[in-house]
Amino acid sequence: MPSLFQGLVMGLAYVAPIGLQNIFVINSALGSSRKKALFTALAVIFFDVTLAFACFFGVGALIERLVWFKSLILLVGSLVVIYIGIGLLGQRREVQGQAAASLGAGRVIATACVVTWCNPQAVIDGTMMLGAFRSTLYGEAAINFILGVSLASCLWFLGLTLFISLFSNRFTPKVLRGINILCGLVIVFYGLKLLYSFITMVV
Repeated sequence: MPSLFQGLVMGLAYVAPIGLQNIFVINSALGSSRKKALFTALAVIFFDVTLAFACFFGVGALIERLVWFKSLILLVGSLVVIYIGIGLLGQRREVQGQAAASLGAGRVIATACVVTWCNPQAVIDGTMMLGAFRSTLYGEAAINFILGVSLASCLWFLGLTLFISLFSNRFTPKVLRGINILCGLVIVFYGLKLLYSFITMVV
């Protein structure tokens, strides 16, 4: 599978599950003008992409120098990926929280930063998931993969914003549940793929 496409698929599966970022974007699209909702989406995209690059290349630099660390990250990362996927399959969280309609531009940017960089689960999961993939990719393939992840972030948050703006009356918790199930299956599949890579490396 081409690394750009692999990054795109993995990125979509990772950003789509309903979390702090998505709740913020959804509430903005439901309660703000389309222009402001798109601004919110762009702010979230910026912080999401910078976090992805930090997780991917920060761990990747150590992985290239330490073989044992590469094996450890691949094993732990694959288990985390599978755990996240299974968690999504059983998740029943509905959209909730305060709408972003009353926030000014500065508050929107600050909130986008907080729901991304100050979310421990996002940082830890991102490091484990992207770090695990980094252990199997080198050179141009690694660059293409992270570009695919970044493209996924852009497509997801902009698409989510436009979709909700146009069809807000049809965007129900049942639809959100369906998204979680689909993404959970994809993430479990990739987690098993990473675990297989670890097994073939140590055997």
